[in-house]
Amino acid sequence: MNEPATPALVIPQLIVGLGNPEPKYEQTRHNIGFMAADLLAQRWQLTWQQHRRFKGWFTEGLGSGGKKLMLLKPTTYMNRSGEAMRAVMDWYKLTPASILVVYDDMDLPVGRLRLRLSGSAGGHNGMKSAI
Repeated sequence: MNEPATPALVIPQLIVGLGNPEPKYEQTRHNIGFMAADLLAQRWQLTWQQHRRFKGWFTEGLGSGGKKLMLLKPTTYMNRSGEAMRAVMDWYKLTPASILVVYDDMDLPVGRLRLRLSGSAGGHNGMKSAI
């Protein structure tokens, strides 16, 4: 009997946390992407640096097996986040499949997580910019 193929584990090279650089959004649901990126940087002991070329806060390090991993928090407004992502993609020659974007989705209840390998922006301006 044939068993269904198990999909390969996708490990992103770049994790992008979407948010809004204005202080009034700092601890809001709107900035969940920034908060997730900050938590990962802290856990992986990475230091953020403002990066002009990448239009945001950027850090990189080595993950398990010596694989390079990068984090980005665009400092553009949400509807221009794609510019920062594109800058990193072009510099490091990354494919869209190697990127994980973390952002709030107002269609989901607080605390609910959805992972997708592809799809539409679903009305989210940051994702519209990225796609």
